[in-house]
Amino acid sequence: MRLSLGFDQRQVQKQVQTLAPRMIQSMEILQLPILALQERIEQELNENPVLEMTEEDPNLPDEPEDRANPDSPTEDEKPLVVTEQGDNKDDFERLLNLDREVPDYFDESPRRSANRIDEEGDRQHDAMANLTARPPSLQDHLLDQLREMETDAEVARIAERIISTLDAADGGYFRSSLQDLLPPTAGPETLALAQCALRCVHRMEPKGVGARDLRECLLLQLRPDMPFRDEMEAIIRGHLEDLRDNRLHVIERATGISIPRIYETWTRIRKLNPKPASEFVDTFVPTITPDLFVERGEDGVYRIRMPDHRLPTLFISDFYRKRLADGTATAEEKEFLKRKINSAQWLIESIEQRRNTLMKVAQSIVDYQSKFLEDGPEFIEPLKMQQIAEKVGVHVTTVSRAVDDKWIQTPRGIYPLKRFFVGGTRSDEGEDVAWDRIRIKLRELVDHEDKRNPLSDDDLVRKLKEAGLNVARRTITKYRQKMNIPSSRQRKQWIDDPASSASPVSPIAATGSQGDFERQGDANGGAERESP
Repeated sequence: MRLSLGFDQRQVQKQVQTLAPRMIQSMEILQLPILALQERIEQELNENPVLEMTEEDPNLPDEPEDRANPDSPTEDEKPLVVTEQGDNKDDFERLLNLDREVPDYFDESPRRSANRIDEEGDRQHDAMANLTARPPSLQDHLLDQLREMETDAEVARIAERIISTLDAADGGYFRSSLQDLLPPTAGPETLALAQCALRCVHRMEPKGVGARDLRECLLLQLRPDMPFRDEMEAIIRGHLEDLRDNRLHVIERATGISIPRIYETWTRIRKLNPKPASEFVDTFVPTITPDLFVERGEDGVYRIRMPDHRLPTLFISDFYRKRLADGTATAEEKEFLKRKINSAQWLIESIEQRRNTLMKVAQSIVDYQSKFLEDGPEFIEPLKMQQIAEKVGVHVTTVSRAVDDKWIQTPRGIYPLKRFFVGGTRSDEGEDVAWDRIRIKLRELVDHEDKRNPLSDDDLVRKLKEAGLNVARRTITKYRQKMNIPSSRQRKQWIDDPASSASPVSPIAATGSQGDFERQGDANGGAERESP
């Protein structure tokens, strides 16, 4: 065998796709929602001096000036005479009006009077005065209570350390250990003081703050005068897991409490707060601004509308165009202006291309999902992005970018555009059925089941089969878990409970662990929606 230390100079031919910067910018603009696009335009206006905005089309011809005598000189053509005699009132008025006569060289905005400036200042001051005060934090609330307690100085110091570790977003639980808050050389006496400090925190409002787990949090909220207080304490101390898994007979045998009384006890346990510090959490409610609107015409056809007033009209400054064309600019200025003009032109064309693509994609989606808009979500059709891409004549990745983070306002509410793309299966009749329809049918079966003998996953598969829907058991289990529907054992009701018969989730099975309690606390989340 011959070994060679030379370079291998064989040529290899391969196909590589390289995206031009202009194409990359167009894809980025297409993917931006309306609010992000407004920020991008504002950023470009600040960075690119040749890019300007107007509320009207700059290409429209200017209105002709109305002159009584065309031969008479205008105000700016009159000679400016400033002498030492006289007040020169006319000349000074002309100087003040030059910004309106020569808008290319002066600020075009109207001058505000001193009274107008004072009025705006007063309005801003009133607005600042009417701002809501920052709510007190959990630490501030607890420290105020600690100062009112008559405690030893060392106990108060340790209590302050404990309070500093509490997180309102975590419900106000004490996740650290007392040993971690004390010096390494601390002895039993110091540990006893720390335990006393923790008990001081436990006596504070809101009740349950500083608890080390869910069980302790619930126990701290019990009062001696509460009805069913002894039963609540017995179940919380030793049978929260049994309560979560709906093992009521286990609780009955261990505690001697009858099942009807367990139900009554549980309704009172549910009134306790598993996250006592949740009121000190700043809840952020995002604002949803729809990019598109669906309106039904007189002919019954749904059409897409995109508001034009949301985005400013952009154009390239005539001053810099003339500067580049008259030949007075230096070589450096020409290079700079060409680069900035190209960048502005690319942005304007990308925004227009975004509008056209988004309108075509959205209209194709609405045409395909007209039954959804007409009859409701249960009539949604299976739809893939590839189908819309073929109809519009673009690549499937273009459709994906067009619908990403975009919202559409329909007569049935505001939905993300991705909501209309769903998978599906075939019924026994050969009809394409969307998965959303199967989930709606699954919820309907669980809603109307006998709570004393709830349907198992195998029973749900059989019921769907009778309705002509062939679904595997593992699919039913997956959908049931995503829809937060407990298992048949957890849904079982041991007694007739009219208060809970309207819900497919038994109140006994709805919680019992800290994670389940947290899901209850997060159930009130939502999004504020804005529409013009």
